[in-house]
Formats: sequence, C-alpha cells, structure tokens
Amino acid sequence: MNLENISNHLSAYKENDQIFDAANFLIRTFGLESDNFAGFGFRPELEPNKMLLTTEGALGEKQMVMIPKNLFDFDLNLVANMVAHEMLHVRQKAPETLVEDKNEREFQAYYEMLFHKVFPNIPDVSDFHKKFFGEKALEYYKRMGENSELQQKYSEQKKEVEDLIGSLP
Repeated sequence: MNLENISNHLSAYKENDQIFDAANFLIRTFGLESDNFAGFGFRPELEPNKMLLTTEGALGEKQMVMIPKNLFDFDLNLVANMVAHEMLHVRQKAPETLVEDKNEREFQAYYEMLFHKVFPNIPDVSDFHKKFFGEKALEYYKRMGENSELQQKYSEQKKEVEDLIGSLP
C-alpha cells in the first residue's frame, strides 16, 4: 500500500474542504467498511495538536463516527489508526456482533491499534503512540475487574500488550 499516494489523495480532499469525502476514502482504502456505519459527523476540535474521535449511537443500532474538521492535519498513520479504532466500535455495536461491555470494547479497539488483526492494512504508529495505546489497553483491562471472566478471556492479549510495551525504547 502506497502511503504517499494515499496522503496525496487526502491532501487534495482537504484542500477542497471535502473532509467527509477524505474520511470515506480512508475507510475504503484501508478496508474499514461496515454495514453498521451511518456516516461521519463533525465534532468540535480540541486543540491544534490533539484530536478526538467518537462513535455515537445506541447499542445495536447504526453508528455515526464523529471527527474533527482538522482530522487530516495529523500524521496519516495516526489518523488511520484512530479511524480504525472507531470503525471497530461501529462493528462492536452492530446487533450481530454486539460487545456490550465498554471496557471490553475499548480493550479490543486499543489492542487492534497495536496489532491490526481485524484491519491488517492499517499502518503502524510511532513507538510513542504504541506505548500510549498499550497503556490505554491495559487501563481498560484493569477496569474489567480483578480476575474477572473478561480478564481471563483477554489474558493472552494482555501479555502481548505488556510484551510490546516492554520492547519499546
């Protein structure tokens, strides 16, 4: 996958203020589509150097992914991972693949940002972001409850996350 070509396409959309078109292009390019996806909406920008994306909609219903207008001002690898995180939530909230527990959804989504098992075309992020996302995954793992059924279900993935964090400079 040629990230430079993808970046050039996204820049052209951005220059023409076609942010939703750029986001839809990103979804198609990286294979993030879902029948449970209702589309994109805009959310307020946090700060020039921070971004927040959210997935909104009731469990079991179509989901909107809310993005800031400045989404494509950030590194392509990071943006692709952030959008993939939300598109995994879109799938998790579909009736046929419903994951009811928020901690489980978040753990799965942060794990995906590190290992790309569901979305294999997503590029890796920097070591800084790998560490950040790994720590977030472990935070949600902890929230599942000490020795809970959920923690037992994800104990191998937790070990993978810990090993990855431990291997980073």
